[in-house]
Amino acid sequence: MVFISALLSGLVFGLGLIVSGMANPAKVLGFLDLAGVWDPSLAFVMAGAIAVAAVAFALARRRSHSLLGAPMQLPSARRIDRRLVIGSLLFGVGWGVAGFCPGPALVGLGMGADKALVFVAAMLAGMGLFEWLERR
Repeated sequence: MVFISALLSGLVFGLGLIVSGMANPAKVLGFLDLAGVWDPSLAFVMAGAIAVAAVAFALARRRSHSLLGAPMQLPSARRIDRRLVIGSLLFGVGWGVAGFCPGPALVGLGMGADKALVFVAAMLAGMGLFEWLERR
């Protein structure tokens, strides 16, 4: 049941990314181009996502187990530290340069987009580099 739930959740998430335009790098870059021809449509997508997530997190905080019986594991860290800021900056730069973030990049990879293949390869290399540095 957990596998089916994860599969359906991923499919709904991917479909939402496609329908909203978040899987289209040109649309994302148009949203990020504040000094040029700005496309504000993704701001509504993000506002909707934040609203849904806020309700979901509020409900999740009241539970000790998920609907499928797994223990609830919510983030506990509240401190903004150097690592968080640097990671956020790297994420934002990558998003602004490529027009992809991890979820939409995987959708783009599934759609056969060449840019997504390059982005996912770079993302995996960055994740591997992080793990290597963490172990040192």
